[in-house]
Amino acid sequence: MSVVKVRPRRQVTIPKEIFNKLHLEEGDFIEAKAEDQTIVLVPKKLVTKTDVIPLSKEEQRILKKTRAKVEKIKQDMVHSKGLFGEEIAVAVKVGLIDHDQAWWWSEEWQKDEREAQKEINEGKNLGPFGTMEQFKTAIES
Repeated sequence: MSVVKVRPRRQVTIPKEIFNKLHLEEGDFIEAKAEDQTIVLVPKKLVTKTDVIPLSKEEQRILKKTRAKVEKIKQDMVHSKGLFGEEIAVAVKVGLIDHDQAWWWSEEWQKDEREAQKEINEGKNLGPFGTMEQFKTAIES
């Protein structure tokens, strides 16, 4: 883990090994967001309005349906279905979802998310635990 210093004008330097590992280049865009007490930096590829991604009629039809499914998942994951192969491919192609996160949007993954959320809603989840011993006792019973 690298520690970096915040410099004047809120600037930080990304360590060389991280910069190279993520194949970043000077001028690339990075999304910065706060999650709890953590700063998360996510590399982003931006397209300008002049960049048009050509889609076939079938891809346009798929994209329309996929946009609606993505919004429904964002609003109500428990009652939503995930995306299937062709939907994921088109969503990634137009930048609707990140390529690195495509697995999360799949129906297979969303099915597990729905099941986990249902168990949480029903109070079937375990924890939190104060000690490792409490955790071991809970999973062994």
